[in-house]
Amino acid sequence: MKANWSPIGHIELLENGEAFYPRVFEAIAQAQTEVLIETFILFEDKVGWALHAVLLDAAQRGVRVVLTVDGFGSCDLGDDYVGPLTAAGVRVQFFDKRPRLLGMRLHAFRRLHRKLVVVDGARAFVGGINFSADHLGDFGPQAKQDYAVLVEGPLVAEIHRFALSNTQDRGRRRWWWNRPRIALAQARPDTSTEAWGAFITRDNEAHPTDIERHYRLAIRMAQRELILAHAYFFPGYRLLRDLRNAARRGVRVRLILQGEPDMPIAGLAARSLYRYLLGAGIEIHEYCERPLHGKVALADDDWATVGSSNLDPWSLSLNLEANVVVWSRAFNEHLRHRLEHLMRNHCRQIDAEAEGSSRVWRLGSSVLVFHLLRHFPRWLAWLPRRQPRITAASPAPTPPEPPPA
Repeated sequence: MKANWSPIGHIELLENGEAFYPRVFEAIAQAQTEVLIETFILFEDKVGWALHAVLLDAAQRGVRVVLTVDGFGSCDLGDDYVGPLTAAGVRVQFFDKRPRLLGMRLHAFRRLHRKLVVVDGARAFVGGINFSADHLGDFGPQAKQDYAVLVEGPLVAEIHRFALSNTQDRGRRRWWWNRPRIALAQARPDTSTEAWGAFITRDNEAHPTDIERHYRLAIRMAQRELILAHAYFFPGYRLLRDLRNAARRGVRVRLILQGEPDMPIAGLAARSLYRYLLGAGIEIHEYCERPLHGKVALADDDWATVGSSNLDPWSLSLNLEANVVVWSRAFNEHLRHRLEHLMRNHCRQIDAEAEGSSRVWRLGSSVLVFHLLRHFPRWLAWLPRRQPRITAASPAPTPPEPPPA
């Protein structure tokens, strides 16, 4: 099946919360009919309360508002946050919300990891930025580096249809043996129009590998350059092999990975692959300014993607994800400019010779991890594939009428 490519009227790269939040809040403030939001994390901090204010105002002026948050990532939202929204008519949905056990969140698999905002079916925001203050520079050393896109034009209709389909619990379970199989999508549109885009998702039913397939096609088709910037990098063997093969045929492959990881185990996992990648001539740049949270890539002069999907087993095998693939020379050039600025000013390049002379125990662990990657995604896929329920928060009770004086 071919990718559903659609023209893009306007696309804009939004870097970090400083660019993302004002544009989203402005769009919601101007909404006339509908606001649909999906996010993994929504915190009750200054960003979360700013979102609360614009959503409350939109609902009070008659705009239909649906807010869907993940029950694991946003498990601490309280009644003082949700109650006023539902009382104003906002539909607040929790994806697979469950109570803590002994204070711990145990339902960590198959999360709603998408970050989508669609306003009036005319403007859409897709990327990796949650609604939390740690995406702003004034948060401090742990502020995240991240990206999203604002999209306008015919592609938004595709994103809107998808977001609209998730505004209620579909409920029906689909077993692994009767899930429809999707053929490999083509990597580019059949047109020379200036800007085209495809909205691609990963789920645990009909589209379990769509995002990974688009990455692998772009890597295999690249002739000159690949740049991948990912917070969590621990892909399967086939994608790693494609990257090595690209480098060996003369493509300049540059990876931007975390140098100051917010999750130390993620940094250890990525570093276990360094020797294997450097040996093929792949450049590795560690971003050291603050934690990297981005999930973006580009190939040659036209192909790029921005979204919520990391290149790790959780994103590629478990979580629900969404990316926009962009076929645009102008967008590709701008994204390259921003990523090269990151590499020049805020990254350290890993020295291949120093990495190659690592201690024996580290080399042995790298070999072990590499062979584990051949099978790890398939093992994860054996985890239960049930469709977690989407539950709506109950409206706040109406206060009783005061007794007559």
